[in-house]
Amino acid sequence: MPPGESVQTFSKAVSVMRAIETIIKSRLAAGIIPAAEVMALALYHPEHGYYRRAEGPWGFEGKDYYTALDCGPLLGQTLALRLEKAWETMGCPKHFTVLEPGAGRGWLGRDLLTSIQGAFAEAFRYVHMDDNPAARRAAESALMPWIASGRAGFVGESQILQPFVGAILSNELFDAVPAQPWRWNGTAWEREMLGTEGPRWEPAMPGEAGVWFDAQSEGALEVGDGSVWVEALPELVHKFAGYIEQGLFLTIDYGDSAARLLAKGADLRRYKAHSVDGKWWEDLGTSDLTADVDFTRLATLLSREGFQLPTHQSLGRWVREHAPLIEWEAQWQELAGPVRMARMENLLALTLPGMMGDRFKVLEAWRR
Repeated sequence: MPPGESVQTFSKAVSVMRAIETIIKSRLAAGIIPAAEVMALALYHPEHGYYRRAEGPWGFEGKDYYTALDCGPLLGQTLALRLEKAWETMGCPKHFTVLEPGAGRGWLGRDLLTSIQGAFAEAFRYVHMDDNPAARRAAESALMPWIASGRAGFVGESQILQPFVGAILSNELFDAVPAQPWRWNGTAWEREMLGTEGPRWEPAMPGEAGVWFDAQSEGALEVGDGSVWVEALPELVHKFAGYIEQGLFLTIDYGDSAARLLAKGADLRRYKAHSVDGKWWEDLGTSDLTADVDFTRLATLLSREGFQLPTHQSLGRWVREHAPLIEWEAQWQELAGPVRMARMENLLALTLPGMMGDRFKVLEAWRR
């Protein structure tokens, strides 16, 4: 990056951070703020939110975090095979639409469209949904070969869509929905708040969240147990459920079952310059804030919307189940050494427990 561009980018970041801090200070004048509200402002403020900036946060050098798509094309290739199998299971419908909310740069759509072929490719249409301006620009470039033919298209997050046959697919979407941390102090629930002196835990009535946590812990809560509660999750799931007439709901994200999250005391995390910590109240507007996904609750909500068989498993196990590993191994022998090594590193990143293999989960659910 040229020195002048680097200085300009830094100046913009400082300006955004000061703007968010000013908004937060104004809110604090009326009292302490729940962490979920701070997360919502920091990420999605229309002008100054982290996901509304002109620069994208994804990648390696000079960025905040990378995703499985930065590691190579194997996730997209595996998903292409899984979606084709779903298409066949549904009787090979003439039209098969794949909607990706929170689609970012469109790289997953690019990898899918590059991988599919034959009759499935003729039925397949990819739809990108993401209001992040940086994401939209990057996706227009990544998907350019398929836009003119109508095999790829764009919709806004507030657009009304007619129900379709196909799949809803997301990668690291639900971890970015504003979440409120709660913990059990031995006698009552407390929620994490932000005050003028920094974060603190305050006693509060957890309502539906408390009922859920108690049920998932089976009455065996210990001091320090706790998790995050996403108030908007039912509404979001209902919105997505309304899009799909028949087909597959598939999401990839980091998280775990409700019981495991409670036992470890799940909290908010801050990602900045490829470092992660729990200081979610710092660098607001210029760093990413995320939370573990409660896959038990997500599956429960999908069941209520009429989806069948909602189950989740580790990303590593899912890849080993759906990827043609023996075929890949044979094909890779024909590649140049550096390319073959890159493919192997990509596969290890997706499957090893110490990398993405165990940390990330894949949830699938069907609407027949």
